[in-house]
Amino acid sequence: MKPDLCHIISRISPRMACGLIAALSIFSLLAALTAQFGFDLKPCYLCLMQRVPFSVNALLGIIGLIWITGSRSMIAISGLSFLANSGIAFYHSGVERHWWKGFEGCSTPDMSGSIEDLINRIQNTDVTRCDEIPWEMFGLSMANYNVAMCLGLGIGCLIYLKTSTTCPKNP
Repeated sequence: MKPDLCHIISRISPRMACGLIAALSIFSLLAALTAQFGFDLKPCYLCLMQRVPFSVNALLGIIGLIWITGSRSMIAISGLSFLANSGIAFYHSGVERHWWKGFEGCSTPDMSGSIEDLINRIQNTDVTRCDEIPWEMFGLSMANYNVAMCLGLGIGCLIYLKTSTTCPKNP
């Protein structure tokens, strides 16, 4: 299996890997925005947190495309960012499945002020709870899919870096 992996990785330049990282990250952000604005699926706080590593990776991928000598560094940082995103998504999955509690006040409105202020704030707050699943496919939520995808991408980046330095180069 190792020679096959070497054969595949030897055909992917660091610059191309950065392009793939940028494209996948941008596609993921567009999918999240489509769900939010196209299908009216309001994101909770943890959903929004999961967008940050994708934004970072889109930027890192673009930098790696431009700064060719720094591509490998951008791939390494992207790999770690994908793994961090997988951790955030795993935490979110646990909150959705009620395995543990979410952040205090994740979607709770400010409870200070008079009763009239509180009622007005509650009525005007678009609350999206982190512990509710707004969409599922095959029994899995978007956060569940994000765990698997980001874990795979993070490990893939790190395997690429390791394998691309240990495999023989194509003549």
